[in-house]
Formats: sequence, C-alpha cells, structure tokens
Amino acid sequence: MAILLGETAALGSALIWALAARVYGQMGQRISPLLLNFSKGAIALIVGGMVIGIAGLPLPQVPTTAMVWLGLSGVVGIGLGDSCYLAALKTIGPRRTLLLESLAPPLAALLAWLSFGEVIPGMAWLGIFLTVAGVTWVIIERTTDTAVGGKHPYRGIIWGLLAALGQASGSVMSRFAFTTADLDPFWTMLIRVLAGVITVSILLGRSPPSERGFPPFAWRWVLVLVGTAFASTFLAIIGQQTALKYAPAGIAQALLATSPLFILPIAAWSGEKLSFRAIAGVGVAMAGIMLLLFNR
Repeated sequence: MAILLGETAALGSALIWALAARVYGQMGQRISPLLLNFSKGAIALIVGGMVIGIAGLPLPQVPTTAMVWLGLSGVVGIGLGDSCYLAALKTIGPRRTLLLESLAPPLAALLAWLSFGEVIPGMAWLGIFLTVAGVTWVIIERTTDTAVGGKHPYRGIIWGLLAALGQASGSVMSRFAFTTADLDPFWTMLIRVLAGVITVSILLGRSPPSERGFPPFAWRWVLVLVGTAFASTFLAIIGQQTALKYAPAGIAQALLATSPLFILPIAAWSGEKLSFRAIAGVGVAMAGIMLLLFNR
C-alpha cells in the first residue's frame, strides 16, 4: 500500500499543478516571477502555521543531515527552480515550458543514481521513457497557446532548462533526506518552502524596484492567488514530498511531470476538440504510468 501511496500522491500533485499553471501563466503577465514565487510561498507558510496552531502539532525531531538537505532542496527546487519556471512561463508560454520540464524525470533518475546509488529496475526505466515520451507528444501538439517567444525566446529556453535542472536536483535532495530518517511530508514541505521563500526574498531585495510591486488587483484575483497558492504550494508540495518518500526520485518525478495530461480533459470539457495525436500521446503516457505503478 505504501508503494502506491507515493505514486498516487505524485499524480494528485500533477493534477493540481496542471490547474495552477494556467492561473500562474496569466498572473505572470502582471507581476514579476520572483514576486509571484514569493507570494505563493508566503501563503503556504501562513497556512502551514495556522495548521500547526489549530492542531497543536509539536515540532518534529529532524536530524541535522536531513535538515540541511531539505533546506538545500528548498533553495534549489523552490527558490531558484520555481522562479526559473515562472520566468519561462512568462517568456515562452506553458506549452514550451512544460516541454522543457519533461527533461526533469530522467535528470532526477540519473542524479539519484550518481549521488547515492538509487537503482531503478529496467521495466521502470521503460515506464519513465514512455511517460516522458507521451507527455512530450501531448505538449508538442499544436494548441491555441498564444504565448510565443516574444523578444527573447532563447532566454525563455534557458529559464526552462534551469527550471528542469532545479526541479530534478531539488527532488533528489529531498529523496536523499527521506533515506536518512523517517520524516513527515508535512514538515519537510514547510522546511523546503521556508528555505525557498528566504532565497526568493534575497533575490527580490536585489531586483529592480519595478519587479517588487503589485499592480492594482481586484479582490477576485487576490482570492484566486490565495486559493491557487494553497493548492499548488501547500497541498501539492505535501503530495510531492509523499511521493519522494515512498518512490524513487526518477519514478516520482516522471509521475509529477504528467501535468499536461490533465490539461487535456479540462480542454475537452471546455469544448476544445482533441486530436488523435493528443489522445495517442495520453495512451503512451498511461502505458508508462502503468509500468511505473506495477513494476517496482
């Protein structure tokens, strides 16, 4: 049961991130990526503090080694990686950004193997390949994505590549922390987000004044930001940490990268016609997911 818990949590987080990507893509046109990253992290910390206060949760005993790795994971994966991801969303749009993010699963598997010898069975490697291939096939399908490269498409590609590297590295660091102690995903989420918010705060303080201010927002947008941050940074990162606790880094990252698959039923429900190519891509990815679920 614990085996499937990690994979199920990863797919749940991917679903949340699929919904959040559209919201952040729109908000990213109005506020800077650093400010958006700081805002969603701060909201998650506030919610986490409220949960601790209401539930009366005692502070956990986290070993120093695990604390260091979780802190570094937050700096690299959330502070730097998420900022690069949001910058890529703003520059080259969701479709191209998610295409570059599909590099994260094999990178995570490779880094986990090189850093602490985590071995993934051959059939699971096939599952990773099929999942990434199916997701990539869906992403490169022609869509109505209007966010093109703008004036600096290559800058957006660099942001996307750095985001993939940050996500992979952060996942591996979290996975390593879980191998050193029996940690609660709720607390590891808070440690990572806190480290990420501190990192973004430093970067934000060194950024131009124009990137630090909010434009006039309607209350509706404020509520949307709070709700999206709660789901994508609080709930989804708890799900991500649960996945990394119970599944190897490469497998967890492959399932976490399936967000584009969840966008398709949302598009179909909105009346958009799905092509055979997109449906075939989902089929390939689903075959990979089945291998990851039942061949480990």
